[in-house]
Amino acid sequence: MEGSILESIGVEIIGVMSPVSICMFLVVLLVYSLSSPTPVSTPIRTAANLVYLETPSDSTTQKLEGALLNAAVFVVLIAVVTFILVLLYYYNFTNFLKNYMRFSAFFVLGSMGGGIFLSIIQHFSIPVDSITCFMLLFNFTILGVLSVFSRGIPIFLRQGYMVLLGIIVATWFTKLPEWTTWVLLVALAVYDLVAVLAPGGPLKILVELASSRDEELPALVYEARPTVARDQQGRGSLGVLVAGAFMASPSIELQNVGRNLENDSNAYRSSIQTEAYNGGEDEERIPLVSPSSTVVDVGSLGARQSEIVEERSSHVMGHEAERSRRDIGGGGGDSGRDLDIIMKPGIKLGLGDFVFYSVLVGRAAMYDLMTVYACYLAIISGLGCTLILLSVCHRALPALPISITLGVTFYFLTRLLMEPFVVGTSTNLLMF
Repeated sequence: MEGSILESIGVEIIGVMSPVSICMFLVVLLVYSLSSPTPVSTPIRTAANLVYLETPSDSTTQKLEGALLNAAVFVVLIAVVTFILVLLYYYNFTNFLKNYMRFSAFFVLGSMGGGIFLSIIQHFSIPVDSITCFMLLFNFTILGVLSVFSRGIPIFLRQGYMVLLGIIVATWFTKLPEWTTWVLLVALAVYDLVAVLAPGGPLKILVELASSRDEELPALVYEARPTVARDQQGRGSLGVLVAGAFMASPSIELQNVGRNLENDSNAYRSSIQTEAYNGGEDEERIPLVSPSSTVVDVGSLGARQSEIVEERSSHVMGHEAERSRRDIGGGGGDSGRDLDIIMKPGIKLGLGDFVFYSVLVGRAAMYDLMTVYACYLAIISGLGCTLILLSVCHRALPALPISITLGVTFYFLTRLLMEPFVVGTSTNLLMF
């Protein structure tokens, strides 16, 4: 009986939602631990508040106007930088982009992560000297850059550092003023929608360029790699999620080519036997090609015939390997074999989605835990809806709009409606 869509994509959904949940949970813990009870009178000027510095004494109108200006400038900056990256990628400055991403990861882990590390040491009064602290931070940063960008590193280590990058950046974004944060989240959700789906959107152009070149973009992307059995291949397999900015490489199927190789080798063995009996000269030296492409000599196999068999077997293996590479995402093969597996790249989620999901719940954590629960459930629900839409549409989709819209909506509904109702009934000892 055919399984439901949730059974077929459940592993992939959990593989994405788990790191997102961990990232949001740790950001909430850091916000609770490191935030000061008194608001900062002079906020820090960053790229997200270049135009307007919000202060508690400003009126509501001033805060709203300033937040709109900050969000507009920030989105324009992101769009300009993205178009520059598109031009660099179009003209094959791939090495420059890779080095830029390495530098970005090094800066985030070393500078921003170091600031958070020092804040934790000071807050919890951890006894550590400056030399040890520097050595720990240096090794942590170098290991992080190598884990994210080098090959041969265990996937769980790369995934862990991607989550840490999201935690560090999101923790710094929570230092933005409240009005600027909410307007900026909404503006980024709208920009993500336009950039990915609009015909001339920069992210759409990046996706099309990478697809035409069959390349993987040098980007900070979290990848969940599920391993599924062959009999699950045709049931609701998810494609690639372009989240915030990036796309995945095409899926690669690893097939067991034993049966096809066996059929070809049997045919070849029959032809060799026919030639041997017809010639009458080599009937004592009939080669057998096993399904594992190993050449077995029966009798005294001559050097000439051994070379022919090796060429034939290598040709069969090359033919099957080429066919397995071409058979990306397709059916075929022996579905009854338990050893046949498909290693998919899985869903890829951009680092920006980790950051802004966590910024939303981190800002909610500055109010109370009820809004944190509501925002978390709203974000996870929006992400699940996006993944289901991805399995239906089979095209790149932005991950921010649905989740951010639901998160912001539920934050204000909880803060303005639910929280007064629950607090009022609790203080009056009413049951509902």
